[in-house]
Amino acid sequence: MSDRWPLQDFLELGVLLSAVPCARLHAKQVLWEWGIGNLGDSTELLVTELITNAVRASREMTPVCAVRLWLLSDSAQILILVWDASPQPPVLMGATDEAEHGRGLMLVEAVSEQWGWYSREDGDGKFVWAIARLCFPAESHPAAIITGTEGYAKLSLKK
Repeated sequence: MSDRWPLQDFLELGVLLSAVPCARLHAKQVLWEWGIGNLGDSTELLVTELITNAVRASREMTPVCAVRLWLLSDSAQILILVWDASPQPPVLMGATDEAEHGRGLMLVEAVSEQWGWYSREDGDGKFVWAIARLCFPAESHPAAIITGTEGYAKLSLKK
């Protein structure tokens, strides 16, 4: 995994309501450290929603377990991976305007490039993941090539 995602971070959190702002702040600081802070808003939103769901799911388990957060990046995108103790799959619901809950995965779907989940073979919890892509300003990324005509630019990144 280190070749595909050279930048990696891990954080284990207690199953507390305070885990959500702690995870969000941690993600913000890690992205800043990695020099990709301009991916911060979408990453913070994804971390917030995934950790909120993980805390809620893990609190329903006996015994209550920690939740785990991995942040992985190749500097062009970031993979957010969250583990919780519940084997129950996440459910994308159509929340009404009046509903107080149920919009989290709708936000994850709207903000991420892709998202999904999988469970471990031993039935010990599940992983929910989302990928956010980094949009570089053309002049700030050394591998950027700009092509285009009539004021429209197409940005492609060398691999």
